[in-house]
Amino acid sequence: MNISPFLSVGQSCDETLQWTKGQLLQANFRFVQTFDLHAARVGLRDCSCPNHGTDACGCQMVVLLVYGKSAEPATLFLHGNDGQTWLSIADDPHQRADAKFLQAIRQALESDLSTRVSPGQ
Repeated sequence: MNISPFLSVGQSCDETLQWTKGQLLQANFRFVQTFDLHAARVGLRDCSCPNHGTDACGCQMVVLLVYGKSAEPATLFLHGNDGQTWLSIADDPHQRADAKFLQAIRQALESDLSTRVSPGQ
């Protein structure tokens, strides 16, 4: 599976998640949040961060399934740490969303570039 960021946002993952949800709703997309790293780590002990090497790090990852008119969703990842968040759409041969749908998601999220986000690599 290829997960390459297409946007970089200069905000925490939690702030970016709220903004992302608003942008998706405004574009008439539905979504379901299927994963939250903070929630998944709640009961774990001795789970050190690969980026920071400590139990108490600021890393966060959230996964959203985004739905348009078709039944097949796109998988949107938000990964953040140290006040920066990267957005990626999964590119997996086993879960192929329509290319026009993926482009529409990207456009919905890139529409506010001047105040929130900058193009990612």
